[in-house]
Amino acid sequence: MRIKICGITQAQQGQAIASFGATALGFICVPASPRYINAGQIRAVVEQLPEKIDTIGVFANATTSEITQTVVNSGLTGVQLHGDESPEFCQQLRELLPNVEIIKALRIRSFEDVEKTATYTSNADTLLLDAYHPQQLGGTGTTLDWKMLQQFSPSCPWFLAGGLTPDNILEALTQITPSGIDLSSGVERAPGDKDLDKVAKLFERLRSKS
Repeated sequence: MRIKICGITQAQQGQAIASFGATALGFICVPASPRYINAGQIRAVVEQLPEKIDTIGVFANATTSEITQTVVNSGLTGVQLHGDESPEFCQQLRELLPNVEIIKALRIRSFEDVEKTATYTSNADTLLLDAYHPQQLGGTGTTLDWKMLQQFSPSCPWFLAGGLTPDNILEALTQITPSGIDLSSGVERAPGDKDLDKVAKLFERLRSKS
């Protein structure tokens, strides 16, 4: 299972989280976010990481040229689209960045939202299901209704996000079987400042499950 820790802002924390066993780190490329860092700052973190770890930039309603420029300047291996991007937008981006993973994040509040995810499976490499919040795009600490996802089996890999913490992760994983999990606020002291004790606890819990 992939384990993505999102909202990284500090190189030392990124290295530590990679050493715990994270398979992916996420960087927020949305200027309005309290977790935002620019392409140069992302590169400074990425250059300190082992090559095997995925580095994902999170964007929301940015243009294809803005995303492409950030990927080139920062050395990201993946792009997560967390806004209102259409399947056609995902396809355009895939053509511009053929070697970069495209993750489409969708905010879920009903079965209808779950069903809509199918429209993206041929244009995105991976889906990410997050909790719906009327004002915030992510990092809200709000959990999804996991029971709603018990039959969810898309034709591509998918991440579970939304309010996951070291304390509720095993409960979530007893109900559903995502390809990966994504945590941000659940392992933080403050936005962008990761609590390494919480991250260590997360990996202890996951090891106990296996």
